Amino acid sequence: MMNVLLLSPGYPADMPEFTRGLAEAGARVFGVGDSPLDGLPPLVRRCLADYIPVRSLWDEDAVIEALRQRLRGDRLDRIECLWEPGILLAARLRENFGIPGLDVVQAQRFRDKELMKQALDAAGIRTPRHLAAQSVAAVWEAAESIGFPLILKPIDGAGSADTYRVCDGDELRAVLPRLRHVPSVSVEEFVDGEEYTFDTITVGGRIAYFNIAWYRPRPLVARSNEWISPQVVALRDLDRPELQQGIKMGFEVIEALGFDTGFTHMEWYRKADGEVVFGEIGARPPGAHQVDQMKYVCDFDVFREWANAVTQGRVSEGITPKYNVANIYKRARGTGHITAIEGADKLHREFGEHVVWNTLLPVGAQRRDWRKTLVSDGFVMLRHPDLATTLTLADKVASELHLFAE
Repeated sequence: MMNVLLLSPGYPADMPEFTRGLAEAGARVFGVGDSPLDGLPPLVRRCLADYIPVRSLWDEDAVIEALRQRLRGDRLDRIECLWEPGILLAARLRENFGIPGLDVVQAQRFRDKELMKQALDAAGIRTPRHLAAQSVAAVWEAAESIGFPLILKPIDGAGSADTYRVCDGDELRAVLPRLRHVPSVSVEEFVDGEEYTFDTITVGGRIAYFNIAWYRPRPLVARSNEWISPQVVALRDLDRPELQQGIKMGFEVIEALGFDTGFTHMEWYRKADGEVVFGEIGARPPGAHQVDQMKYVCDFDVFREWANAVTQGRVSEGITPKYNVANIYKRARGTGHITAIEGADKLHREFGEHVVWNTLLPVGAQRRDWRKTLVSDGFVMLRHPDLATTLTLADKVASELHLFAE
């Protein structure tokens, strides 16, 4: 039986399902985190063989000592982390305990966007023109070199937090004060095009499963406009001509970065002239319940298949996309508590059989800060085998379903 240490098994939201996947794949799962045992979700507690609470996951020496004390006599076969902030910690723990997997040098290429793009540049993969900057003066120098419009983002960020499109010098002056808390930023060429994901479960450096999702609109646009209901559409037909160069690039990126076994989440662009450009990649799954989307695309247990890859070096045969699956994230109008939901009953009557999940906040719930979470005030997930129909249904949810708060 394989012993697997999982960092932060109870957080973020889908970590309990990954914990379950490992346990059902036959692993003894040891969890380590900075939450008390009784604060973990019941599913996590049921699936763990043991749990090592620590004061802080970011005190590396204390985490190592706590693990040495609790695991005395128990060998570890794998150390896994599926949460962006813990990727480098997991790599350091692997090196300390002599466990195979992503090492510190490799992990830094996934966490540091400048190192990431330098490695891909060396492999001949098209990335946005880019420079790292640690000061205001360096940002201005990078902007002069790259030219406007450009993108500013944290070197080690996740998602589109603290990410800005800047079109000229006046906008750059306005944005720079908002980045004072970011020690190092990546200054990049702005690539105008459609934005997609390339998500993989990889085994021994071989991509055993992949998923492509389409952002409608691009995350930076959605994050800048509160009225938008962002959509992420996982695609059924992966043979579509417009996807082929992106798929080819995704395989090349995995090889260039030397990723071995586990989940990855890449974002890439397709310009109007057909050119594809790399965006960024994380050594972890996507967030905002996009892993659940994959489950509904292929009707399979994606969490268990990831665990099979980690513990048995394989995924099941015959995993085939059957549906397009759209997540439509809703943002209430107003502030405070949800007071009304309009349009839900009508849409349910029209196409309720295609809705597979509805997490909209109920009336009375406190509205969430849409700037801090893509999930916002909940989402509707629907699926259909035809892409045009899927998009029509998704647009109806975006335009005809409304939440109000006051």
